Amino acid sequence: MVELRQVMASSVQPLVSQEKITAKSSLIQQGRELYQAQRYAEAINIWQLALKAETNPSSQATVLNYLSLAYQQLGQWQQANETINSSLNLIQNLQQTTPQTKLILAQALNTQGSLQLAQGKPEAALNTWQQATNIYTAAGYTQGRIGSLINQAQAQQALGLYLQARKTLAQVEQTLENQPDQQLKTTGLRSLGNVLKSVGAFADSRRVLQQSLQLLEDDPNLSQELSATLLSLGNTAYTQGDKNAALAYYERAANVVSANSVTHIQAQINELQLLIATGQTKKAENLSLELQPKFSNLSPSRSTIYARINFAKSLVKLGTKEYTTSAKLFATAIEEAENLSDRQAQSYALGYLGGLYEQTQQWSNAEDLTQQALQIAQAINAPHIAYQWQWQLGRILKAQGAIKSATSAYEVAFTTLKSLRSDLVAINSDIQFSFREAVEPVYREYVQLLLNPEPSQEQLKQARQVIESLQLAELDNFFRSACLQGQIVPIEQIQQSAAAVIYPIILPDRLEVIVSLPQQQLRHYATKINQAEVEETIEQLRENLEKPFTTPEGKLLSAKIYDWLIRPVEAELTESQVKTLVFVLDGALRNVAIAALYDGNNYLVEKYSIALTPGLELLGPRPLRQTKLKTLVAGLTEARHGFSSLPNVSDELKTIESEVPSEVLLNQTFTSSALRKQIDSVPFSVVHLATHGQFSSNADETFVLAWDKPIKLNELKNLLSSREQTTPEPIELLVLSACETAEGDKRAALGLAGIAIQAGARSTLASLWSLDDESSARLIGQFYKELATKQVTKAEALRQAQLSLLKDPDYRHPIHWAAYVLLGNWL
Repeated sequence: MVELRQVMASSVQPLVSQEKITAKSSLIQQGRELYQAQRYAEAINIWQLALKAETNPSSQATVLNYLSLAYQQLGQWQQANETINSSLNLIQNLQQTTPQTKLILAQALNTQGSLQLAQGKPEAALNTWQQATNIYTAAGYTQGRIGSLINQAQAQQALGLYLQARKTLAQVEQTLENQPDQQLKTTGLRSLGNVLKSVGAFADSRRVLQQSLQLLEDDPNLSQELSATLLSLGNTAYTQGDKNAALAYYERAANVVSANSVTHIQAQINELQLLIATGQTKKAENLSLELQPKFSNLSPSRSTIYARINFAKSLVKLGTKEYTTSAKLFATAIEEAENLSDRQAQSYALGYLGGLYEQTQQWSNAEDLTQQALQIAQAINAPHIAYQWQWQLGRILKAQGAIKSATSAYEVAFTTLKSLRSDLVAINSDIQFSFREAVEPVYREYVQLLLNPEPSQEQLKQARQVIESLQLAELDNFFRSACLQGQIVPIEQIQQSAAAVIYPIILPDRLEVIVSLPQQQLRHYATKINQAEVEETIEQLRENLEKPFTTPEGKLLSAKIYDWLIRPVEAELTESQVKTLVFVLDGALRNVAIAALYDGNNYLVEKYSIALTPGLELLGPRPLRQTKLKTLVAGLTEARHGFSSLPNVSDELKTIESEVPSEVLLNQTFTSSALRKQIDSVPFSVVHLATHGQFSSNADETFVLAWDKPIKLNELKNLLSSREQTTPEPIELLVLSACETAEGDKRAALGLAGIAIQAGARSTLASLWSLDDESSARLIGQFYKELATKQVTKAEALRQAQLSLLKDPDYRHPIHWAAYVLLGNWL
């Protein structure tokens, strides 16, 4: 039986399992073959004929289900809805149900679920797929059960139910392990590996795909399957940053199948893209010459159109002499898409050809093609494609000096991106996608247009809103799902009479700063400095601050950043009697120890309390109630899991116990399950973890260390938020001491913001670099003393603790006190 597999163009690719229903009609079978060859419009025509010829209601239901699948592929949502509803009605109205009709129902439910998810209804999709799973389980049909479980996991991920998604996928793995049918086992493991990659579990993805590979290597007849698994392994290795392994997998994937197959060509295109990305230009040029003639033998299908588009895009990156070849490839792709009535592929091909004309500055052609691509994307309701052409249109108009029209085009692209949020994670893997290349620039270029030399208050507000959305989109991309949910309050609405909010924005050619002073209009100033210099200065400052002695160079670098961010607004801050500075930091600035910025005489912390926030909106802030200061403290002093011992943690814990009522978990008693038990049983307002930990721009490498294992980001979220069932009050304060940002990772502070958000705590106190010495215990002790005995905000308690070290000759250097940052609610 031919397997029908649905491939969605969003972040989710539901599987439509092969069903045990024999095709009585040769027309039905013919349609299946066309669908399998991705000739969807032709399949629809044949199935419509089959539908007219069929008199048996269960056969009619099957055909209607197939039609819905094909309509979904072509973005014809109304027809897809109508046909799947008709299919379900027919089955549900049958007088008697047989095992066969139950399977038809499960199949139709699977299709309905993928349609619901594609239309942004993940809860409905999850419910539908659960029904399909129950039917398949009762019928003992393993393949259907596996497919619908994988689909469920993707709906759970889209809903932010990470732990449930992982449990569902673990169930799939368990089922596959006990599966005697080798072919089902290998394809099931590959599907599972691909889904694990899409939900950000890269190590698990690679492990599962390796299992699929081992099974396939034992069977010489499955070269096509082997190639597909190697291709998936290459994609996972590439996502992990293991480029050498990725290249090796792509080479093998290309070599095990015939040179005329689409899989061979896809593997070579991926190899080509990697060679270009790693600067191996000569090898890339040779491979591109080898690839060119192979396209002439391909029969038209969506995969071959995407292969042409990806190859043409790679050639464009190789340089100008390839432009003509690229244009021809795009033109053929457009023609093939038209012939197949594949509107989605047509939109991509037209849009990328428009992009090529943009590069050669043939503006009218570029604009015309982009408009055509956009109209198609909008007609098939494909916002994940439309935003790219809205953005492209903005660039083309801007290049021609039509600033007003360009700004409008960018605004539309920005609005489309905002509506996509949870789907942005892994948009269409067929057309290679990277958040840094395909999403981030839309926001930054739009802000560049808004912040002209004399922006209005409206433009300043919009620019701030855009950067806020970028921060959220970055975090969504980091978590592989939409993250910020819950009681969020705009900063402006907080009783912040003595707080100023500072938003620096890094643009390619300048650093912009927007400042919100209490009860005043927004201010704005800029420094003409390119992004590379900003990032270089930040990196050098960080290196200097982590040296055990004060360097003149460190103070100069610190003063330089002070001049960019604070100097232009110094007088207004004094005049407004501001006591707290709240920073919404952008990009590399998140790695800066803001407290150590230097004005030539004093550090910033000597004048102001300082807080950071990942965005303009926070969990409903309120002051910490001193009377309720109950602390759960967990720490490790001994070496565990390859990490060194932390002897000073015991002093830190004793100091905390002496200042506030505490429950302590130390060494063997600090396990992940013991931590959960304590959090569930007693409502602590403060959770303090004194242990090794790392913040990274990869969620899989962001963790805190317990005695039994490293607790990864998503698990930490579930640990800390499990008490929501018993008490709706969030943790007031999460303290992470001895943790640090990953070395050499410019975006590592994303992990810190990630933990702060995932923990569901109102505030998080953490360190940018690890401090295992007496100074850390002293600072933490003083922080709790201030919190417990004085009516001060968390930000002021941190400031006083930092000043107590700054005033001590032994601990004056910023290495001892500047690493600590407060994220979230500063009250």
